[in-house]
Amino acid sequence: MTTPVNTHSGVIHDIGYRPYTGPRLGRGYATRSLYVQSLRAAFGLGRSGKSKVLPFLLLGGLVAPALAMLAIATFAGLKQMPMDYAPYLANFGVLTQIFLAAQAPVLMSRDLRHHVVPLYFSRPASRGDYVAAKFAAMFSALLIILTLPLLVLFVGSMLAKFPFGDNLVHLLYGLVAAVLYAMLYAALGLLIAALTPRRGFGVAAIMGTLMITGAISAIIRGLTGGYDPVPKESAYWAELISPSGTVQGLVNKIFDLGGDGPDKLVAPGSLGVLVFTAVIVLLTAGSYALTLRRYRNV
Repeated sequence: MTTPVNTHSGVIHDIGYRPYTGPRLGRGYATRSLYVQSLRAAFGLGRSGKSKVLPFLLLGGLVAPALAMLAIATFAGLKQMPMDYAPYLANFGVLTQIFLAAQAPVLMSRDLRHHVVPLYFSRPASRGDYVAAKFAAMFSALLIILTLPLLVLFVGSMLAKFPFGDNLVHLLYGLVAAVLYAMLYAALGLLIAALTPRRGFGVAAIMGTLMITGAISAIIRGLTGGYDPVPKESAYWAELISPSGTVQGLVNKIFDLGGDGPDKLVAPGSLGVLVFTAVIVLLTAGSYALTLRRYRNV
């Protein structure tokens, strides 16, 4: 009895495959590409039309009051804008917070939900590069929406022939405030967004954190005499509970802004300047470090 011979044998087909022999652009290029892609995503660019609605609507909402103030100052013959640059950011800060709450999960939660984060780390970019690119993108996006209305106010002031030197100095005060807001908000927002793959949870958590801390600080400040006709300086320590209040109090104290009376909000004394500055630095650095730690296990 003979064993049947297997007539099937393997065949190697030449399909013309050639390995990549071009330049390897490396880690820096990958990080920059991730930064650009994330910054575009923060404004819905490269995505569907409805993804662009909210970010540009909020951007318009921040610029529109500046245009209205310019019109009022021009037609009423005012000698200066109705609102200073840094207080403008504080008064319309809720729009910035909504932008952060809506767009930070776009940068972080979507990658976690679709399980594509390991794909980034299979390239030259490291976990640290990933977090740095996302932070830089969120910081840049916030800085854009914060500085644009300030520039509109400044250009309007120049067109209305308001004093150049005074407006330039106060514009710089506003830009310092914008940097502090963007830095602290970006670090906190990305940390919270990185904790959940569900965008809805991230939006609610970020907005809830900012709103609840602001409400608690306002309540404590009121209970300790911060809203009296002559406010007690010690009541301003309550603003350390709120990220936005911490930045606002520090900027107002350093640059002597905020006016007088119950609505005034400043860091209490020289010690307050040091403590408020330390809290901003620690919150930013701590949130960034925790975000890095979060991605060690992804």
